[in-house]
Amino acid sequence: MASKYDGLAKIIIQNVGGKSNVISLTHCITRLRFKLKDESAANTEILKNTDGIVTVMKSGGQYQVVIGNHVPDVYTAICEIGGFGGDSDSEAVGSEKPQKLFALLIDTISGVFQPVLGVFCATGLIKGILAIFTFTGLLTAESGTYQLLYAVADGFFYYLPVILGFTASKKFGLNPFTGIALGCALVYPKVVALTSNEVLDVLFTGTMFESNIYATFLKIPVIMPKSGYPSSVVPIVLSVYVASKIEKMWKRIVPDVIKNFLVPTLTLLTAAPFTFLVVGPAANTIAAVIGFVTQAAYDASPVLEGTIVGAFWQVLVIFGLHWGIVPIYIMNLSTQGFDSFMQPYFAASFAQTAVVIAVLIRTKDRNLKSLCIPAAISGIFGVTEPAIYGISLPKKKPFIISCMGAAVGGAIIGFGNVKKYMSGALGIFGFTTFINPENNDASSIPWVAAGVAVASVLAFVLCLITYRDEEKVPGGAGQVQSGKTGVRKITLGSPLKGEIMQLEQMADAAFSSGALGSGIAILPEEGVLYAPADGTVSALFPTGHAIGLTTEEGAEVLIHVGMDTVKMEGKGFTPLAEVGSHVKKGQELLKFDLEAIREAGYSPLTPVLVTNPAAFTDVIPTDAGQIRVGETLITIL
Repeated sequence: MASKYDGLAKIIIQNVGGKSNVISLTHCITRLRFKLKDESAANTEILKNTDGIVTVMKSGGQYQVVIGNHVPDVYTAICEIGGFGGDSDSEAVGSEKPQKLFALLIDTISGVFQPVLGVFCATGLIKGILAIFTFTGLLTAESGTYQLLYAVADGFFYYLPVILGFTASKKFGLNPFTGIALGCALVYPKVVALTSNEVLDVLFTGTMFESNIYATFLKIPVIMPKSGYPSSVVPIVLSVYVASKIEKMWKRIVPDVIKNFLVPTLTLLTAAPFTFLVVGPAANTIAAVIGFVTQAAYDASPVLEGTIVGAFWQVLVIFGLHWGIVPIYIMNLSTQGFDSFMQPYFAASFAQTAVVIAVLIRTKDRNLKSLCIPAAISGIFGVTEPAIYGISLPKKKPFIISCMGAAVGGAIIGFGNVKKYMSGALGIFGFTTFINPENNDASSIPWVAAGVAVASVLAFVLCLITYRDEEKVPGGAGQVQSGKTGVRKITLGSPLKGEIMQLEQMADAAFSSGALGSGIAILPEEGVLYAPADGTVSALFPTGHAIGLTTEEGAEVLIHVGMDTVKMEGKGFTPLAEVGSHVKKGQELLKFDLEAIREAGYSPLTPVLVTNPAAFTDVIPTDAGQIRVGETLITIL
């Protein structure tokens, strides 16, 4: 059921780093208490400046978002929108409703790719530029210039498992270097070269799952794609996810003194076999099924097969499952000299590029525009990873629209029984591969062009009509208005300049226990005490070391300069106000001699307390480390 707090809930979920960054969520009388995987992923300043949020605190290992009296309603809205159950554990994927699994999967993939989007665009753009240079004859593929630049562009894609090993580790909370080690294992040259070994055995002979075995691990057959794992995505992401769970287990078991080296050792020894013995074979099995189903569809109707390949090609590429179709394509090229089976895929990259151009036109987000331009350029030349992972997949709807356009374009290409005679060029230069080099027969070109044109126009128009930028986070500095949130906020400025300390860090139990009130302590750098708010001086100890103030809103504030300084009997303290006098915020109340306090053997640490906290909903100290006079020290609800 919709709630008036749904908008606020969405903002909070987004700016604590997303659901995947949340370990658990509870609430108290005024605060949402998050445990986050990575607090640095949270946008604290945005949350602090959002209407409906009083402030944000980091304390006791918790990321606390202070809401006020209506925190139960906000908590309920967050649980419903984010799919949390009370005291939620975001890592319990099984708790997700089935209809949310796809969204969760997309969020995970997008999150893993988010840190490398800029480089994705750059390398894709370099590939496109090189394609132009070779097509126009400015460079040859054999030249040193081409080879070195291509190494920069293609090397990024080839070693993608290593890169994703790092980013996925950050996403799932694994030691990043353990994730890198798993990625390195997947693309290690001798592992990639295993498929060139002598065949040791053949499994499932005569079925769609027939697999050659080139190596074993502890006598267990190792099933791998024929091209190995370079440029793959799913194996490393799944492996890192499992490794993150394994690492947590070993951290609980291994003694602290040897954790530094033994936990990574045991994690790799456990996760690496899982990668090669479970993840790899699972991917191979799914690819085999896809290849079988697609071939059966082609035999039944090229139009049906073209629709299926066009619609799902990009999805298959994302998960590395297109290798279930590629072997059929390679076999057809080698035996027939051409292939018609896989060619409906050709429309997909153009449909993907078309939705990116539509987003570029529609969006007002400058950051998104800056990603769209290079992604569209590289997509024109057949490199669509920047478009998929950086733009359409995170936005979801553009990706679905691109698949719809590619399905229609694929059906047209299938109907035309298009023939491709060579592999190699991608994107706009791929049209040349549909010309028969023996007799210059270009009869397939009109069908390819028609499929590409229809796919592109359809995807572009649909995306242009339906795309909307996501709502921006409400900005604006200043305090929360009680009319909007029902919260009245009182702020106490700092009476001193200095270093902040929590009350519980104080040696004096009367202060650290909270018996005298709620608040915080300051280690002063200057010997002048200022009024924290407008109010009346309600108490002034004869020794001058402590002063009480009642603010205009009724908060009773006690400021005690130094520990045990009562024993100095007023030496070094000069009061500048009297009991009953009205003072303004920032007015000097007291001067004291810091050196005299230290020379007498006492600490100048000064607690600032609200002594009647029961009269208010909550008393919230700052989470800053240093503070200047007048800056917000305590917030009272």
